[in-house]
Amino acid sequence: MKKSSFFTVLLTLATIGLMSFTCFHTKAQNSIQYFKLQQVKLLPSDFKSAQQIDLNYMLSLDTDRLLAPYLKAAGLDTLKANYGNWENTGLDGHIGGHYLSALSNMYASTGDARMNQRLEYMLAQLKRCQDKIGTGYLGGMPGGIALWKDIEQGKIITDDFALNGKWVPLYNLHKLFAGLRDAYLIAGKESAKVMLIRLTDFINNIANKLTDEQIQTMLVSEHGSLNEIFADVAAITGDKKYLELAKRFSHRRILEPLLARQDQLTGLHANMQIPKAVGFKRIAEVGGDEDYLKAAQFFWETVVKNRTVVIGGNSNSEHFHPANDFSPMINDIAGPETCNTYNMLKLTKSLFQTSEQLTYVDYYERALYNHILSSQHPTHGGFVYYTSMRPRHYRVYSQAQQCMWCCVGSGMENHGKYGELIYSHKGNDIFVNLFIPSRLVWKAEGVTLVQQTRFPDSETTELTVENTSGKTYGIMIRYPQWAGKIQIVINGKKEAIDAKPDTYIRLERVWKKGDKISIKLPMTITTEGLPDGSNYVAFLHGPIVLAAKTDTTDLDNLIGDANQFGGYRARGKTYPFETMPVLQTENANLATYLKPVAGKSQTFVAPELISPAKYKNLELIPFYRLHDARYMIYWQLKKK
Repeated sequence: MKKSSFFTVLLTLATIGLMSFTCFHTKAQNSIQYFKLQQVKLLPSDFKSAQQIDLNYMLSLDTDRLLAPYLKAAGLDTLKANYGNWENTGLDGHIGGHYLSALSNMYASTGDARMNQRLEYMLAQLKRCQDKIGTGYLGGMPGGIALWKDIEQGKIITDDFALNGKWVPLYNLHKLFAGLRDAYLIAGKESAKVMLIRLTDFINNIANKLTDEQIQTMLVSEHGSLNEIFADVAAITGDKKYLELAKRFSHRRILEPLLARQDQLTGLHANMQIPKAVGFKRIAEVGGDEDYLKAAQFFWETVVKNRTVVIGGNSNSEHFHPANDFSPMINDIAGPETCNTYNMLKLTKSLFQTSEQLTYVDYYERALYNHILSSQHPTHGGFVYYTSMRPRHYRVYSQAQQCMWCCVGSGMENHGKYGELIYSHKGNDIFVNLFIPSRLVWKAEGVTLVQQTRFPDSETTELTVENTSGKTYGIMIRYPQWAGKIQIVINGKKEAIDAKPDTYIRLERVWKKGDKISIKLPMTITTEGLPDGSNYVAFLHGPIVLAAKTDTTDLDNLIGDANQFGGYRARGKTYPFETMPVLQTENANLATYLKPVAGKSQTFVAPELISPAKYKNLELIPFYRLHDARYMIYWQLKKK
């Protein structure tokens, strides 16, 4: 299937009915709800392994070093020096904020006591800092207290990456805001709630002394999803002043074109814009503002349809290139940034909740497997910043004590929350959205559901009812857009299925303990081009992107170093395009050339298609399993 076909189907099915919301009633009874991470436990799989590797990476970090910037900013003695790299060059403290979120996710997902101990220790130390400062302010950036005094007096000088000469202080502060919010909402820490509200009040008091124009000037500088956080605080407290703050901290330069359904993203820093759209959606949920919802929807539509590559990522060298010219994506080494997809999944999950359109889950699944899961090294746990789309290039992985990039912070969060969308519920019905081995415990309804599967190595998944309430309820099975004719067997009896892809199949009955549902989801090979229609294609098996390992030559800085702005770039030699493997054929149906390799799961060869001869036996495997090598995702298509 070509890219244009996939996303035409996706966006046609995503014609979304707008909802009205009652202020501060953010979870309407008629919308899908998500289970808490505590309710979903991963079972052995690639996702479970990635979760454990992430946990070990987190344990290797020193909390006292992460706390040092906050203690110094508050005038307190530090136990250890802060980390280097981005943590002592002006963005001091940003990883500490991410770490709070990552600890909250991992503790909720695994119950690991060490995660809880670290979280409580960090919160206690941060409370000391906030109490010492005394104004409600809390932050790790050097000179932060003086910065906010200047802002309060109306001194505001900005560009994209600076505010009053400081390196993105609003972005930095957002990471702490998000960490405190997550510590409260995900991990249940009341002390985090208190600190969160105090810090929000500090910002609100300053904002009340500024004009809307002054705040919009501040928002030229990268600021994450501050508008989302303030909307969250409005929902937590029930106080509408925080919702007004969220709207004032919404960047009108981005919001207004989106409301007019105009794509003016070309040339903009991509991950500055995605979090703003996350905030627009949250404001719509909390305050019922239909315009903010429309803006978030259109942003998602244009980014996914026009600016996204096959793995679900977007941007080149962190910026949106022209939607009609993907040559920078192919030519340059700095492909999609992991942080971008981290934020796109946040937006996608939120949009799905209020629309129930499965096209959002199709995208979420694609990006989860092919970008997020692939972005962590399977043994030492390093995280990837850029995933190069340049043929025959490679990726760089972080090392824990040296690399403090943004994608390290979001990376630690990513692999601790895989359980967030596997299941959802509406009323007493359970929705099965993703096919990942896991156990769902829904105590409120007396239901335990276990999913066992080797997907995507196998086309089948099996659900077992381990505990049940004795009530009638539905188990809703997602019929993916990519699947062939779905088959369902309940307790050995085949069910008659009359359904189309991108719908749920409702299985309703009084479920009994031990009931088993077996589901077959046929997967086929498809191709997908670039959104600009250029002559490059990629292969997929079901939702899984296939890539070929070409060689391991010239892998300079495969493990990232402490270089502030170059340690995450794959700086090794770039090979000329004329030396790269290509697809050479007159046959338009490229998928027919791929043949499975006996005894190797999800492994294919295409010797009659790939040229020159020295590359003809390259094996195509799931990209998320390809590491420490140069690779091919996109192939140039040439006629014989």
